Amino acid sequence: MEHNNKRKSWDEYFLEIAELVSSRSTCLRRKVGAVLVKENHILSTGYNGAPRGMEHCLDRGCIRKQNGIPSGERHEFCRGIHAEQNALIQAAVHGVSIKGSTLYCTNFPCSLCSKLIINARVKKIIFIEGYPDELAREIIAESSLEIEQIKPQAEK
Repeated sequence: MEHNNKRKSWDEYFLEIAELVSSRSTCLRRKVGAVLVKENHILSTGYNGAPRGMEHCLDRGCIRKQNGIPSGERHEFCRGIHAEQNALIQAAVHGVSIKGSTLYCTNFPCSLCSKLIINARVKKIIFIEGYPDELAREIIAESSLEIEQIKPQAEK
């Protein structure tokens, strides 16, 4: 067996974990994973899906699709909780401070998540793919939040 001696960077490592976390998503439109990290230690993870104990979109269908709502609009019209929100909630449920952490996410956050991330005092977002929400970009640009897009090696 041939070994690759090149070790992944921390950013590549945590983004791959975010992609793995996204595999638990129950959203029919977009599978998103998020990982909150501080000092190279995972604090919390989250994926998008219905609230705990509720029927998933996989089982009942997507109300956004059924109503023709485009991606990046009318976030409140969805049964699901976003991956970033779930990562923040899980940290809170378990009493873990995320102040000063980095959020690794498969997608750029929407405007709702961006506001939560800023108020949770996350310092940086590293993401793979964009998301069509111009207000989110404006909100983040006005904040002290750092953002960085990193595409997987095969796409560079």
